[in-house]
Amino acid sequence: MPLDAEGQGIPYATYGFAAQLAALSVDRELGTVRLERIVAAHDVGKAINPTLVEGQIHGGIAQGIGLALMEEYLPGRTENLHDYLIPTVGDVPGIECILVEDREPLGPCGAKGIGEPALVPTAPAIFSAIRDATGVEVTRVPALPHRLLEALRECADKGPPR
Repeated sequence: MPLDAEGQGIPYATYGFAAQLAALSVDRELGTVRLERIVAAHDVGKAINPTLVEGQIHGGIAQGIGLALMEEYLPGRTENLHDYLIPTVGDVPGIECILVEDREPLGPCGAKGIGEPALVPTAPAIFSAIRDATGVEVTRVPALPHRLLEALRECADKGPPR
């Protein structure tokens, strides 16, 4: 919908809905996280090309893994792909995609977008799984090993919850 005289409009014709779960293990001595599996359920409207939709979900999850666990820009230090780490095939676990098809009347042929919606819930799913595995709440991205070790030490120093 076009913007009105005050610059207001309706920014999205439709909204995406999703839920993601991550299964992982945490090495408490090294502070490393090993992803074992991700389950991603996305309302895609009508999946016109289900294989392409699943590919978009896999790509968004790979980006979310980078955000959650490894990608950190440090000016002057991580300005190339040798120093700036991004996920590789070895970092991406098995992914189960659940396509929820609820036709969207405003979308083309009933479809919704899936590019960005596949990325958004990935880091929160990983951080939730880290919290469930360790009791540590991640508050800064990425959850690099030295940060996770520090958080694990702080958690151990506080002792068990009362």
